[in-house]
Amino acid sequence: MISSIRRFIASESAGGIVLALAAVLALVVANSPFGPLYREFVGLRGELRIANDWLVLSKPLLLWVNDLWMAVFFFVVGLEIKRELVVGELSTPEKATLPALAAIGGLLLPAGIYALLNTGGPGSSGWGVPMATDIAFALGVVTAFGTRVPAGLKVFLAALAIADDLGAVVVIAVFYTETIRPAAIAVAAILIAGGGLIAAKDMVWKR
Repeated sequence: MISSIRRFIASESAGGIVLALAAVLALVVANSPFGPLYREFVGLRGELRIANDWLVLSKPLLLWVNDLWMAVFFFVVGLEIKRELVVGELSTPEKATLPALAAIGGLLLPAGIYALLNTGGPGSSGWGVPMATDIAFALGVVTAFGTRVPAGLKVFLAALAIADDLGAVVVIAVFYTETIRPAAIAVAAILIAGGGLIAAKDMVWKR
């Protein structure tokens, strides 16, 4: 049994299968009599104290996952996309154009359908909600099929989902925010510009 578990963990499809099973289990538990207990569990608070309480982070378990581990996930996926842009499947403008166009369609089509079905209703302002793509689930489903899915398709899906999510974040920031903080925007712009310069340097160096 132990060797079987090791082989499963080492397989490429393990992550996608575990993700799907965990999602199904969470849906079943959340909609069962154990639902209140599940909500209490994800609401448990955890604290991180640094330098004699100079910095105190106190968040429920749900936000630790969403704000911390999802950021790590996006960072890793971003590194993979950067590699493909430099030396892989997206290393030329022609190859990168298709995922970008698909992402634009993935932004506009769901928002258009939602707006069409909810025009004049109480939920009409929620047109930005269906624009984002769940990268974790998208990649999880593809990964569950292992080597039977071409590597190019995985790269295409990851690039599409990331571009789609970036567009959705911009929409949320512009149309759904209550307060705009110029200082935070300036810091983000500097970091993005620095990352862009590094990526451009790598691409030029490679060529």
